[in-house]
Amino acid sequence: MHDSPTMVCPLCSHYDISTYRSHPHRQFWQCANCALVFVAPADYPTTDAEKARYDQHHNDPSDERYRAFLQQLATPLLERLTLGSIGLDFGCGPGPALAHILQESGMTVELYDTYYAPYDTVWTNQYDFVTATEVVEHLHQPAQEFDRLFRVLKPGGWLAIMTKWVSRIPSFSASRYVRDMTHVCLYSPETFTWIADHWNSNVDFPQTDIALFQKV
Repeated sequence: MHDSPTMVCPLCSHYDISTYRSHPHRQFWQCANCALVFVAPADYPTTDAEKARYDQHHNDPSDERYRAFLQQLATPLLERLTLGSIGLDFGCGPGPALAHILQESGMTVELYDTYYAPYDTVWTNQYDFVTATEVVEHLHQPAQEFDRLFRVLKPGGWLAIMTKWVSRIPSFSASRYVRDMTHVCLYSPETFTWIADHWNSNVDFPQTDIALFQKV
């Protein structure tokens, strides 16, 4: 018996949805098919509220601690790229620090962000790699977003994702990460394995919270 028979998974459109955990002000659900953990659309933040929250982020490209955080993704990705590769930093935010790191290593990086770099021309190009650091947990329509990310990726290209795996969130009900109203989808290796199968790619997990997809 389904806990929520009218709800559909925003990633795989499956109906086998059950209660995952409760959190103050929000209920989280989980899909039995792709293992995505998510909140109902009624609990998504408004555009204004979402933008106001993002404006509070101070991701300075010159901040050494932030650069070290991003290096967790940059290092394994760079090991798989050739010099001069062209990529897209999806959800770059107001301070595209990852793009700076990759450019310093000889890559060319274009930027896209719904609020801070809404350059729709990027979707007409093809890329050797696409990065999404601390982005996919914010997606209201993850199926549509993953579809266009894989669509602009060249065969053999890499989609590099950093997001906190739901299994590693301690004390779920008290977690600041979960409390952030803009975090509406939570992922796990099981979910990323489903994504890899669905979008015809291979996936590696070089370390916790990092997923690297290679398009077949």
